[in-house]
Amino acid sequence: MRQATLPPARQQARARSTRSAIILAAAGVFEEYGYGNTSLAAVASAAGVTKGALYFHFASKDALAVAVIEEQHALASADGARVHALSRSALETMVLICRGFALQLIEHSVMRAGIRLTFEASAFGHDVRRPYLDWVSRFGELARTAQQDGDLRPDLDADAFARVVVGSYTGVQMVSNVLTGRADVIERLADLWRMLLPGVVGPDRHERVQQLVALFRDGP
Repeated sequence: MRQATLPPARQQARARSTRSAIILAAAGVFEEYGYGNTSLAAVASAAGVTKGALYFHFASKDALAVAVIEEQHALASADGARVHALSRSALETMVLICRGFALQLIEHSVMRAGIRLTFEASAFGHDVRRPYLDWVSRFGELARTAQQDGDLRPDLDADAFARVVVGSYTGVQMVSNVLTGRADVIERLADLWRMLLPGVVGPDRHERVQQLVALFRDGP
């Protein structure tokens, strides 16, 4: 007896579900073993799909690694949009975006795998500059708005500040991962803000430094 064919909408929904399951499973495997030691057979097994189903969605391990990186950036961007929707000051928004990213690193394997793959991207020739350029651009815009608000020094180079935040944040969370598996990532990043903010806040806003550090550490 011929098997019934699913309606196109249900086929598409099933395909999306399978693709998402593969990306999630791949994230767990990439996070644990890294790009070089991950096999597509292991990913298929973790996802509960056949290798044929995996190859239907991803033609190679390279394509799967890129998909995990892109999903990681999409998750981070979505959380950034959530923070923007809170309509807080620009400097508070920057702090809370960084807090949200840290919480995602703790909670989501896709985030952790995407970060690991970013630093292993030379193994599969993927250009990983876009997410970093995106965050530098976003934080530069927030910094300029914070200058207009008086929260940041008017003579501050907003784009340089954005590059320092992105670079420092990346380094601190990486060291936290090496030393504690990111168990202390919130406190270590709070240390970063505690040391960074006094040099960049507006001349009459120094009383806000501890408030902003507490906002990062404890949330709104």
